[in-house]
Amino acid sequence: MAELHTGSDAPDFCLPDSDGNEVCLENFRGSWVILYFYPKDNTSGCTLEAIDFTARVDALKQMNTAVLGVSPDSQSSHCRFRDKHELKVTLLSDEDHGIIEKYGAWALKKNYGREYYGVQRSTCIIDPEGKVAHVWPKVKVKGHVDEVCEKLQHLQEK
Repeated sequence: MAELHTGSDAPDFCLPDSDGNEVCLENFRGSWVILYFYPKDNTSGCTLEAIDFTARVDALKQMNTAVLGVSPDSQSSHCRFRDKHELKVTLLSDEDHGIIEKYGAWALKKNYGREYYGVQRSTCIIDPEGKVAHVWPKVKVKGHVDEVCEKLQHLQEK
C-alpha cells in the first residue's frame, strides 16, 4: 500500500467521471487540485463531505483549484449521486481501486467485528507542478472542508 509524502510526485491517473469522460491528473498541471477519497455515494458522511466541497467550488475555482472526489462506485452511481444532491465537484470512478491504492486510501477496516478492505476517507492537495502539497490520511467529515480551504490558502500564500 502506498503512502504519500509532502513534496513527492502525485501518482498520475486517468479515471472516468460521472458522465464517462476521461479525467487525467496531467490535465490539471498549472492548477491546484483537491483530491479526496470517500467510501460510498449517498451515505451520510460522504454526502455531507460532497455538499461541503460543492459549497466552496466557486471560491476554489477563483483560487485556480479543482475538486475531484474518488470512490469505487460506478459512473452511473456517481451520476445519480451528483444529480440528487446537485453536486458541483467532479466525481471519479475507480471501480478496481487501483488509484485509491496508489494514494494510500485503501485500508483494512473493522465494522461490528468484521474486517474488510475499503476506502479510508482521505484528502490530498496537489500543487500546480503535480507535487503532493499536503495530505490528510484519515479524515473526519465535520469541519474538514474548512480545514482544507485554510491549508490551501496558506500554501498559495507561500
